[in-house]
Amino acid sequence: MFLDTLIRRNPAFIEAAMELHQQGKIPANSYVLDLDTVERNAKTFSETATKLGLKTFAMTKQVARHSGFCQALIRGGIARSVAVDMDCAVACHRAGLKTGHLGHLVQVPRGGVDFAASQLKPDYWTVFSHDKAKEAAAAAAKAGRVQNILARIQTQGDTFYRGHEGGFSAEDICEVADQIDALEGARFAGITTFPALLFDLESRSVKPTPNLDTLKRAAAALAAAGRTDIEINAPGTNSAAVLPALAAAGATQCEPGNALHGTTPLHAMEDLPEEPAVLYLSEVSHQHGGNAFCFGGGLYIDPVFPKYDVKALVSSQPTSARKDLASVEVPDYSAIDYYGMIDATGDVKPKTGDTVVFGFRGQAFVTRANVVGISGVSSGNPQVTTIENIFGQAVDWPEKALS
Repeated sequence: MFLDTLIRRNPAFIEAAMELHQQGKIPANSYVLDLDTVERNAKTFSETATKLGLKTFAMTKQVARHSGFCQALIRGGIARSVAVDMDCAVACHRAGLKTGHLGHLVQVPRGGVDFAASQLKPDYWTVFSHDKAKEAAAAAAKAGRVQNILARIQTQGDTFYRGHEGGFSAEDICEVADQIDALEGARFAGITTFPALLFDLESRSVKPTPNLDTLKRAAAALAAAGRTDIEINAPGTNSAAVLPALAAAGATQCEPGNALHGTTPLHAMEDLPEEPAVLYLSEVSHQHGGNAFCFGGGLYIDPVFPKYDVKALVSSQPTSARKDLASVEVPDYSAIDYYGMIDATGDVKPKTGDTVVFGFRGQAFVTRANVVGISGVSSGNPQVTTIENIFGQAVDWPEKALS
């Protein structure tokens, strides 16, 4: 689905990545980033958010916290990250993108709180329980700081992905705020949830979840108790195009992730302000039984759509022509993605060494893929910046250090 958008809106990026792979400069099993486009997307998003009074924290996990990606965001006007976990915070911090929001979605483990409070010094720290609030407060006090705390809230009927559940009862938010303020080293700063917005396939649009109403009711209760200067963090499917609705609902913070490389579900349905800036690149390995097998390792397709006919561009030459598209069978999530299987019985006849380009919504941080930055696509002089692992660390390629 996203490959169609890439072909229409950023064909030069596809062809640049294919040429660099054929030149031996990009390894198979790589997410590839068009850093020029990322920078423009960040500028578009941040300028819109600023006009609406929204603070912006960038989610970088989808592209494995690549340092060049982080630096492109900074050039585009986004100076803070939301760290999905501690590895995310460290990688972004190391790249210069300081921690705006920590603890959401993944709480900070007890063994990491002192490091988080003294070294990362997040602007906001989300907690799901009194126990985690006490840990964050004690670490901040030890570091000589007062930490802004966001309370993750929930109530019956809210929407959560399985395994994401947790948080304070929204009905108790005023008491929770008082309890957090009573902790040395802590200051109650506001409330959060996830997701506040979700793509609705039936209407082909982004809609608020019940969680957004929960935030609004909790904010009203806090205001009635005299707490008017609070942050309302409302992450979820977004784009510069949906920010006005988010601001109108009372949000003060937004957290773009896939929007920054043009891969939210809505980006597959409409041409939004953000352009596509990521692809997955592989290479044909061998043939068997009417299929050409291409290397896997990063073939995790985030299941935001029902299963569909996955296609890839397959060629030994740079191309964005639809005649070079072939269907690909991607292993089910219950299997390890050693290979993808390209249909070799049609018009496309893959050969060993051919470049294979996919366009899908990924989650690179849960894979074993490389992440490669390209600069200069927009000026016609594409160059590889760095090749990194899923922790945003540069890797040696093609020569691997053996000691």
